[in-house]
Amino acid sequence: MRRKIVLLSTVIVISAALIIALIFLAGNKATDESDHGRSASEAATQAQENDKYTNHPADTAEPKENNIEPDAGNTNYPIEITDSKGRIIKLDNEPERIISIGPDITEIIFALGKGNKLVGRSAFCDYPPEALDIPAVGDFYEWNLETIVSLEPDILFVSAMNTEENEKKLMDLGINTIFINQTESFEGVYATIGLIGKVLNAESESTEIINRMKNDVEKAMGAVKGLDRPSVYYVVGFGEYGDYTATGETFIAKMIDMAGGANIAADITGWIYSLEKLMEQDPDIIIGSDEAVKYFQETSGYKELTAVKEGRIYAINPDLLEIQGPRLSDGLLELVKIMHPGTIQ
Repeated sequence: MRRKIVLLSTVIVISAALIIALIFLAGNKATDESDHGRSASEAATQAQENDKYTNHPADTAEPKENNIEPDAGNTNYPIEITDSKGRIIKLDNEPERIISIGPDITEIIFALGKGNKLVGRSAFCDYPPEALDIPAVGDFYEWNLETIVSLEPDILFVSAMNTEENEKKLMDLGINTIFINQTESFEGVYATIGLIGKVLNAESESTEIINRMKNDVEKAMGAVKGLDRPSVYYVVGFGEYGDYTATGETFIAKMIDMAGGANIAADITGWIYSLEKLMEQDPDIIIGSDEAVKYFQETSGYKELTAVKEGRIYAINPDLLEIQGPRLSDGLLELVKIMHPGTIQ
């Protein structure tokens, strides 16, 4: 099964048993989710980097916004930046050896044209495909510190939602680390791209990416202005272990709203839903992964939903909505195409 977490900054408020599931563990790629649905822990981990990486910090201290605005030109070193932990990091030169612990960060680095400087990644960083050629140093929370040290990184980028224990280990090793906060808005994603662009001497490239994303957002919202809003259900988890969706507090829910949809779970917090609620609401449109679509079409209860029976259940690449990187605006446009066909090409 291919799913990452990509909703890092949200803690799924389910139960103590589910919270202990690692927030960023992607679904096990070897698991057959089409037969059995996703387990509670898989759904929990999915439902996070925005929101994977996305909404609520795992600790009580609220991470600082990544508020660096990119300049139009190149970075003039030495520089000082403030990361999402409020730490001041000084860089005398452009980093040449980079490790990224986070799919969103890895995507941004490649989009900035700096992928050739990556010497290590998390096991969940699999886009673009070239990322798979880079050695993995662990998953989101469990790292091989010996491997990290041996790679001699100039900079290690890691989610600010990581554990204090991991943070201390990195500090003890003296590894130059920049913590990146996953955000709840496109503005926050722009700021993250700007920060990474500044660090990596790619400010022109980051400005270009941000402008492209802003144009996409403007196009999407302009296309649906004044249109009726279909009711929508986004599938995060499903099957025998429970149903999970993007409720009103999540970044995905905000994107559904921006794309001209009415999220049926908008008035709920956390991620837990139920088939009973879903059948009661009977949404106009259902959106989910390929696996979710197949499961809904074949499984009793789900296949009785009107949207399923009438062919208004649509597959989308979850990474376009759940990884808060340069493809996020592509995901918004895809939502518009699904909910309001013909409004944009």
